[in-house]
Order: sequence, then structure tokens, then C-alpha cells
Amino acid sequence: DKTKYPSFLRTITSDYYQSRALAELVRHFGWTWVGAIRTDDDYGNNGMATFTKVAEQMGICLEYSLPFYRTYPEDKVIRIIEQIKSSTSRVIVGFLVHWDLEVLLHKFVEYNITGYQWVGTEGWISDSVIASMDKHHILQGAVGLAIPKTQCKYSTKNDSVFTTPCTGKEELSQMQNTFTDMSLMPIFSNVYKGVYAVAHTLHDLLGCKEKCASKKQLDPLTVGSHQ
Repeated sequence: DKTKYPSFLRTITSDYYQSRALAELVRHFGWTWVGAIRTDDDYGNNGMATFTKVAEQMGICLEYSLPFYRTYPEDKVIRIIEQIKSSTSRVIVGFLVHWDLEVLLHKFVEYNITGYQWVGTEGWISDSVIASMDKHHILQGAVGLAIPKTQCKYSTKNDSVFTTPCTGKEELSQMQNTFTDMSLMPIFSNVYKGVYAVAHTLHDLLGCKEKCASKKQLDPLTVGSHQ
């Protein structure tokens, strides 16, 4: 809402659209009777509220929608487990951050919560840590949404750390190296874009040679109007 937040800018789409896309994904596969678990914070609660509203409009019914947070006491977690085990739906929409799903995975193994079709958000669906933890294949076959990949190339400068000549066409995805792990690149790319958007704006404002805003103290509205 640019009226309320005129200086707020995005480098990635609002979760409002992710929620709608998740509902579209569930409908695409013909799943009309599903359960849902969400992180008990603004991310999960707001995201699931939008998903629920859109899903109902598409004829998708939620058997349950359960909040979860990694600091929940044991008795509260047990109630969540019991709700899932007593349900008849076999699809679970997880609007979760990966930290919470990590905790839940241990509980799912302990109580044999297996055989469900999972639908996930970008918060965990492509997380390499979650994948490596899932030794019992609880999330096997999960589908979901991820941040679009980015394209990265090696530097062709003479001071390259590589001993072989660079052509500029090399792909980082071909490297087997902890420093070139591509799983987080979509996130880093959006941080990169955000930082550079602000940097270029400040550079233009502070280097202005015409009639410009004061160079002493730039307020958010001035910076926002030039981005």
C-alpha cells in the first residue's frame, strides 16, 4: 500500500501472491480435501489466511489449519500430532519456515507421521538442510514454490583464483564446492538487487549537479521517489 508505506520497496513478490499460487497448485492436482500447518507468526498466519480464502473460492476444503512455532511446549505439539493422525485428508500444506519444519520432522519420525503429500512454500521446499535431515522420506514427493533461480558467471579478470583461463561462460552450478552452493543464490540475488538499488539511488542523489535534494540528510521519501 503505497499510501501508507510510500518508501517501502520490494525485490521479491509479496507472499500474498505465493498464497494464491499455492491454492492454484493444489487445485491443479485435484486435491480438494487438505490439511494445513503454518508457522505461528506473521509469515505463516497471514499467508495461510490468504491461502484459505482463495482455496475456499476454488472449492478446496481445509480439514484443519494448525499453527506451530519451534518454542511450543511438548503438550501443544502432541495435540498437533494427534490432529494430523486422526484426520482423513492425505495432503498437508506447509506454510512454514525451515526452522519450524526441522523441529516438526523429528516429531513426525517419532510418531510415524508418514504417507502424506506435502505442499510447501519457498520457506522450506528447496532447503538443502531439510532435504538432508529427511532420512525417513517423510517429505518425499513434496511439491511447492521456490524463489526463481539466478544466473551467475565467473569473473574473467586476470586476478581470478582459478588456474585455468575463464571465458565468461562458465556455470557455477557445475562446481562442486561449498563456496558455490547454488541453493541459496536466489535469496542472495534479491539481497544484491536491494542493496544495489539503494546504492545507485544514493549515488545519483549525492552526485547531482542540478537542482537536487539536500545532500546533508536524505529522508526515506526522497530516496524512494528516485528509485
